[in-house]
Amino acid sequence: MPKGTPTSNDRLAEYRRKRDAGATPEPFGEERSEERRHHGLFVAQLHAARRQHWDLRLELDGVLRSWAVPKGFSLDPDEKRFAAQTEDHPLEYGDFEGVIPEGNYGAGAMIVWDRGLWVALEDPWEGFEKGKLLFELRGFKLRGTWTLFRTKPPAIHRGKRPDEDKNWLLMKKPDGHSRRPGEPGFDLPPDSVLSGLHVEELADGVRFSDRAREALESSRKGRTKAKAAKLDPFRVDLQLATNGDQPFDRKGWLFEIKYDGYRLIAAKTEDGPRLRYRNGHDATALFPEITRTLRHLTLDRVLFDGEVIVGGPDGRPSFNGLQQRALLSRPLDIERASIERPATLMAFDVLEVDGQDVRGLPLRERKRLLAALLPSTGPLRLCEHIETIGTAFYAQAQRMGLEGMMAKRADSPYVGGRSDAWLRYRVEHTGDFVLVGFSDPKRGRKGFGALHLGLFDDEGVLHYLGRVGTGFSNELLKELGERLRELVDESVTGSLEGEFPAGEAHHRVQPELVAEVRFKERTAAGMLRHPVFLRMRDDKAPIDCTLGSSLPPEVDAAHEEPPVPSTVEAPPKVQFTNRDKLFWPEDGYTKGDLIDYYRAIAPWILPYLRDRPVVLTRYPDGIDGKSFFQKNAPDFAPDWIRTVTIHSEGSQRDIDYFVCNDEDTLLYLANLATIPLHVWSSRLADLEHPDWTIVDLDPKDAPFEHVLQIARALRKLCDGLGLPSYVKTSGSSGLHVLVPLGRQLDYRGSRTLAEILARLVVEQCGEIATVARSLSDREGKVYVDYGQNGWGKLLVAPFCVRPQARAPVSTPLRWTEVRKGLTIEKHTIESVPARMQRLAEDPMLGVLEGDVPDLEKMLSAAG
Repeated sequence: MPKGTPTSNDRLAEYRRKRDAGATPEPFGEERSEERRHHGLFVAQLHAARRQHWDLRLELDGVLRSWAVPKGFSLDPDEKRFAAQTEDHPLEYGDFEGVIPEGNYGAGAMIVWDRGLWVALEDPWEGFEKGKLLFELRGFKLRGTWTLFRTKPPAIHRGKRPDEDKNWLLMKKPDGHSRRPGEPGFDLPPDSVLSGLHVEELADGVRFSDRAREALESSRKGRTKAKAAKLDPFRVDLQLATNGDQPFDRKGWLFEIKYDGYRLIAAKTEDGPRLRYRNGHDATALFPEITRTLRHLTLDRVLFDGEVIVGGPDGRPSFNGLQQRALLSRPLDIERASIERPATLMAFDVLEVDGQDVRGLPLRERKRLLAALLPSTGPLRLCEHIETIGTAFYAQAQRMGLEGMMAKRADSPYVGGRSDAWLRYRVEHTGDFVLVGFSDPKRGRKGFGALHLGLFDDEGVLHYLGRVGTGFSNELLKELGERLRELVDESVTGSLEGEFPAGEAHHRVQPELVAEVRFKERTAAGMLRHPVFLRMRDDKAPIDCTLGSSLPPEVDAAHEEPPVPSTVEAPPKVQFTNRDKLFWPEDGYTKGDLIDYYRAIAPWILPYLRDRPVVLTRYPDGIDGKSFFQKNAPDFAPDWIRTVTIHSEGSQRDIDYFVCNDEDTLLYLANLATIPLHVWSSRLADLEHPDWTIVDLDPKDAPFEHVLQIARALRKLCDGLGLPSYVKTSGSSGLHVLVPLGRQLDYRGSRTLAEILARLVVEQCGEIATVARSLSDREGKVYVDYGQNGWGKLLVAPFCVRPQARAPVSTPLRWTEVRKGLTIEKHTIESVPARMQRLAEDPMLGVLEGDVPDLEKMLSAAG
């Protein structure tokens, strides 16, 4: 058989049969089902063929399943759009934008109108067979839940296979992303998310260089002109901001959002796209979604300055998500993350356009030029600004929980180095500090006790500014502690201004590491008050951490905080009811106490709730009254609360689950008299693959001391297998031991692993442990339950309250706490918030963020 001849089971056979590889620029690609099975790419393309239409493509089985949608996508849930299923396309088609020449199949211009992640909310393979697909889109334009269904059932009785019926309907499901005609956001931008071109412009051969030329010609009417020059993105000197004192209103100033990300120079040169961090390190390979967009821009050369961000579950920038992206190294992991956790470069300035150095133009002109060069939305987009009204802009940034605001003089050129023409206003005081030392850990803590901080002055001298001892995870304590001990050098003490703590417990280090720290204010002596560690800044050089750039003005600690602009308080989203109603009559705890607890514990419980289906158990009359289990979100739930529809095979119906991604939602659920919250082990982005496997140690009538003994044996067993393990109280009677999976296994593999661990520990502890499910067969032993691992099986969420006397809480523990004296009643609604403030870090968070071994390899060896 000649090379390239399609086989009978080749999904791309029809695609290739319709096209001549030598006559069309379209990719021919190949199937990559094993390598790309779980990426979840979707692309929507606008195709000006004989009749203009949109194409929807969903990645499945290593190809893009495709539908032609003649009238495009409607955000109105009442409107159905016809969608004709077409041939499968190769994955490379997700990047295709170009003109298919006349005489070829599908001749005409095509742009990538939208691109992102699709998440199947029901089994997609079964959906194809039954003719109904329910899924979520997470694109730049298309968001929320959608459904595709055949217009008639599979016609097997007429001798046709189900997949021969090509007529489908596409509908938007009602949710927070649906819109009615006339509502804001109903009309979607027409341009490409890659090139920024309209399909008509692509057909006519319009280039962004034409737009740039017009904008540059316009700028020449002013006093300053662009000049011919090609800038090296790795040598250009960046303009830096100075900390501002108070936000202000002033004509001639522009105000932008200060994003929580990394400063990034993005360039397109003759050598292709290039990305560079502020510290000069090459980031080109880390953000393929941004380089893809740069490659599609119809410019020969361009150089943007901006901030790269990764959106969090609440839509705001998540530095943690960005950090996870930046730490990836395997190309396949990076490609997957570019779809599942896409980054966006918010471009706030342009320095060169097609060989023209525009740094000398006024900022207002550079902004106008920038707006002409960028797509309206996508991985590379404009950082919007407003003029004059900085005070209200800053107040809005406060209300939205953003990092802060930038103020820039509209007539200023782009000048390298720190400048008073750019002012920075952080909503909370944060700064980047040089690590100058550390203290030894105490009371069993690993790594180090606190970090000693410093900053350089204008003459290059380090000044000591205090210490920070909170905000660290267990993993960071260990990892950073090892790095610090390699840098210990007590001989550098003399080069530090200020009173570095004396004593053998404090160590000086070479000033090579940088950390970002949040703090309340500076004292009159210059020390930081109430500092909290936020993150390491591996992208920033220590010499850039200066007194002027990282610190606000000093204040007298005896005085009140410096005034901030007045703000208009937005009305609370949740209106609480019956706060005084007794929920724990014997203990005196009220519904208000429950609400206050969940508000206090929100920073710790939300990481376990986000992006998961949540199930409630509601007690409207308190723990002694009637209760009910609730999966379905009620119709009266406000539209700002996220829900997700998942089909239940057991009940043969769709269930609209709550998704608790923020504090407001958590408080709303508490106000519904929800005491415990139960969560799925998997997240919406990949419901088939759980984050953990659980072994539940249920004592029933057995002594709790036996539970502790079995838990310690289980941990020792996991350690021997190279498995990390974490433990929490169930809050009821036993302990839960969780092993992180990192979504490597499906639910069958998760259950298999739990069963292996359960049976092995029962072999070791047979006198006190059993896997017998029946109470009569347990013989007073602790039940080692591995059956809670499966599709739709629920876990009592860490930090949730239980409906028992004294209001116990399902509490994450350190393994050193699993010893004699531990009781379920030790951790309650009253004690846990104070405990977490004292610990500062969640001892179980590694089940979500920690390293995991190669579990498939381990299971294969065990099998």
